[in-house]
Amino acid sequence: MAIEKASRFMAICKKFKPHLLMVLAQIGYTFLYFITEASFNHGLNPHVYVTYRHLVGGVVVLPFAYFLERKVRPKLTLALFLEIFVLSLLGVSLTLNMYFASLRYTSPTFLSSMVNTIASVTFVIAVILRLEGLDLRSRRGMAKVLGTLVSLAGVMTMTLYKGSVIRNLSGALIQIRGGGDAIHENWLKGSILTVASCITWSIWYIMQAVTLKRYPAQLSLTTWMSFVGGAQSAVFAVCVEHEPAKWIIGFNIDLWSIIYSGVVCSGLIIFIQLWCTEVKGPVFVTMFNPFSTILVAFLAYFVLGERLYMGRSMPSYNGAKSHYATPSREDHCIM
Repeated sequence: MAIEKASRFMAICKKFKPHLLMVLAQIGYTFLYFITEASFNHGLNPHVYVTYRHLVGGVVVLPFAYFLERKVRPKLTLALFLEIFVLSLLGVSLTLNMYFASLRYTSPTFLSSMVNTIASVTFVIAVILRLEGLDLRSRRGMAKVLGTLVSLAGVMTMTLYKGSVIRNLSGALIQIRGGGDAIHENWLKGSILTVASCITWSIWYIMQAVTLKRYPAQLSLTTWMSFVGGAQSAVFAVCVEHEPAKWIIGFNIDLWSIIYSGVVCSGLIIFIQLWCTEVKGPVFVTMFNPFSTILVAFLAYFVLGERLYMGRSMPSYNGAKSHYATPSREDHCIM
């Protein structure tokens, strides 16, 4: 009887393995939110962070990719390397640097809500490229369309509507201090960068599915994207950041932020996403993004004592944040 229950449980776990892995990935991204917020407020340059993060991820995953995929790793041709170069540009250097640049000009809440459109944009692109089936005469097809519309409506509500504040009955268990430099808003420039980063992120998810058909070695692909993307980001960071002191990382929250994001996010989670993309498709991977938003709002409210609203409008800053705006410690939204 016990053996039968155990086998049944294992069968269920195997069936929902991609779902469980993506939930764990979003939990990993949730902790990343708070660690990077603390490190950016401490003075870590976001573009330097992106560079170090992916180089660390590449170093960590490299031994596993080399030994575990020796027999399944295809030969790397010039055409395939160029494809990986573009893939790294879309998903690592270009997207993340635009993401952090847009945080300097817009509301963090606006950006975090716009990121949730990635699933909808990915779905639309996948349908256009015929990577995702859509039959409007079936219930499943109608559910996909309805889910896309609901997602977009949710983003608009989170961005434009600010309801009443939900009182926090307990104080903050953890304090994360922000810097004192002013933020200069430029909503046009920030919105363009935000939309562009969401589009390139969506294309990245789609391109993963295409590349995995030619290079079905998730660990090796993760390693290549980390190293190539890190190198691309390094070139960009050197162009925009000319102070050598910004590249020096001390034994503090900056170091732990880079190690965590490199090992967990750029290494483990990217590998999980590639595996799930190959098994379930790119739309499946992106549909879990809102789960991280919910977890962040929950922890920010109960642990950091931040204000939580029924909806959220685009706020005006008063200069109390750091120079590189990070996801707001003051305001979060819930629907």
